[in-house]
Amino acid sequence: MKIGVIGGGQLGRMLALAGTPLGMNFAFLDPAPDACAAPLGEHLRADYGDQNHLRQLADEVDLVTFEFESVPAETVAFLSQFVPVYPSAEALRIARDRWFEKSMFKDLGIPTPAFADIQSQADLDNAVASIGLPAVLKTRTLGYDGKGQKVLRSQADVVDTFAELGSVPCLLEGFVPFSGEVSLVAVRARDGETRFYPLVHNTHESGILRLSVASSEHPLQALAEDYAGRVLEKLDYVGVLAFEFFEVDGGLKANEIAPRVHNSGHWTIEGAECSQFENHLRAVAGLPLGSTRKVGESAMLNFIGEVPAVDKVVAIDDCHLHHYGKAFKVGRKVGHATLRCADTATLEQKIQQVEALIAG
Repeated sequence: MKIGVIGGGQLGRMLALAGTPLGMNFAFLDPAPDACAAPLGEHLRADYGDQNHLRQLADEVDLVTFEFESVPAETVAFLSQFVPVYPSAEALRIARDRWFEKSMFKDLGIPTPAFADIQSQADLDNAVASIGLPAVLKTRTLGYDGKGQKVLRSQADVVDTFAELGSVPCLLEGFVPFSGEVSLVAVRARDGETRFYPLVHNTHESGILRLSVASSEHPLQALAEDYAGRVLEKLDYVGVLAFEFFEVDGGLKANEIAPRVHNSGHWTIEGAECSQFENHLRAVAGLPLGSTRKVGESAMLNFIGEVPAVDKVVAIDDCHLHHYGKAFKVGRKVGHATLRCADTATLEQKIQQVEALIAG
């Protein structure tokens, strides 16, 4: 089976690494000349709206998926005329737009922060008066890793902020006094079978995920699965979906979904019976889903900007290095380490060892 992937970054790379043992081959459509997934398959260098290359991709593969939500929904809709594409264009359309996303949560009875659609500075001024401060203004599409957003703490922060974010459609969200950030990685097969990985505790710095630790018997696991299940059913979703939540007053409030394999699920490569990457491929290819059971205690640490010396990383027992083969650049995810240990005390010690390498 040959699978087309829209996007050739590290997520596409890890999909190929998971699919190769299953006898799968890959083709990546990505405009970047140095797409890091390219060494693992055919690289069609083209813009995501290039219909000639999209037709070429569709003619060469058995099905198509995508590795991130910056892909236009129109691209997926076009491809769907010629080849199966999972997840669907409709799922992508909703997930990539924060207004559509939050509105869906509200319709499904999933708690969210207060939010408002912002089309102008006047809209922002009125929404701030209604929702209050602090609040967060986010572009409706394309923002990630802290980009395309601004925290508003005082009225001075509100002035000219719509223009500061590009005068594009935005969403204002009331600030949530959360006690923690967690994410749930779910996978749904073509026939509707659904499985969930354990909830993951996430730590961010400057809007970028730094550390994810897989939980054991989290008290909010069932609630998170309920909320995610509603979304998966509503979208008739196929593949892996990640759902990020805020822990608030013993419950959960929805932050956002990602219609793809997710950074907070990287621990599953070594830490689960079947990784999120393999399960995504199983789901879209119509294969039986694999077990999401955790193996040991697991965590993932991102390498941002540069990867520490390889010999020092792999010298740490229970540590697994994943180098993306990308040029080092400030603020860029260029690799990660996963840890799998027998107990939480050992895991914490290993996390501290890797953090010391990151700190230099």
